[in-house]
Amino acid sequence: MTRLDASTEPAEIESAVECDGPRTVLLEARQVPLGGLRAMDVRRSLPQRDLPLIGAWCFLDRFGPQETVMRVDPHPHIGLQTVTWPFVGEVRHRDTLGSDVLISRGQLNLMTAGDGIAHSEYSTGHGPVPLDALQLWVALPESRRHGLPAFEQHTDLPTVEFAGGGTATVVLGELAGVASPASAYTPIIGAELNLPAGTAVLLPLHPQWEHGLVGIFGDVTVAGTRVAPDQLLYLGIHRDRVLVRAETDATVFLLGGEPFEDDIVMWWNFVGRTHEEVVEAREAWEARDARFGDVPGHDTRIPAPEMPHVRLARRHRRI
Repeated sequence: MTRLDASTEPAEIESAVECDGPRTVLLEARQVPLGGLRAMDVRRSLPQRDLPLIGAWCFLDRFGPQETVMRVDPHPHIGLQTVTWPFVGEVRHRDTLGSDVLISRGQLNLMTAGDGIAHSEYSTGHGPVPLDALQLWVALPESRRHGLPAFEQHTDLPTVEFAGGGTATVVLGELAGVASPASAYTPIIGAELNLPAGTAVLLPLHPQWEHGLVGIFGDVTVAGTRVAPDQLLYLGIHRDRVLVRAETDATVFLLGGEPFEDDIVMWWNFVGRTHEEVVEAREAWEARDARFGDVPGHDTRIPAPEMPHVRLARRHRRI
């Protein structure tokens, strides 16, 4: 999904700190109206002002639950992977590689932008339909961010069963020795946990990774802290497990990974390392440069917003 609020976010965050131990920090998602023909609202859990990344995860939007017409016209990306994970409804994905697929519950769309790609996302049919999904971005490391774009869809993902009840679907990366088939370029985990009411699970974590849990449906208590839908509990690093109790039937999404190799510059749909990279990508998109190509079936595209009147700086954590 394209970001339409890019020019309103702070360009610089100072007073960087390293994540050096466990944290229990509860963060609220913020409402972001996309407006225009889409007339959609999303709730954004990442980036936070004090927390730009969890591992390589740098962006998390939830669009829904709502009844709406999704019409996200072609828009560009660089330096990231998009992870689309639906709960309700279907979304049609088309991109400059010629991909044209429908995605529905339990399936994963993973698009690797590399040096440049463009795509569109439409709901099915002509009228409003129920939609609810996560869209997440993964920052690509130096070894992959300048490479060729790629797209993959996975319709059969592995699961982990917990002794205390409940299951986890491993969307990206590895959990408890179970690995997703989706391509990952940094040590990472993204997993959906489904827990029946009254269950308590000791969720295994990689002690050298940082982690967070996002509430989706129902209520859970994690490390003694209640997490409601659309709240993000940041757990920090150096935990090998965490106790998750389901107060009701509940779904949460686990984010985690090795602390990312570098601070990033993120503006609009671009993840880079310098202000100049972002300016170059914006100019290439506006010039219809072959770097991004054309999405078949579309004769319109989303124009890039104006650059802010400040120099973009790398984003640093403060918690």
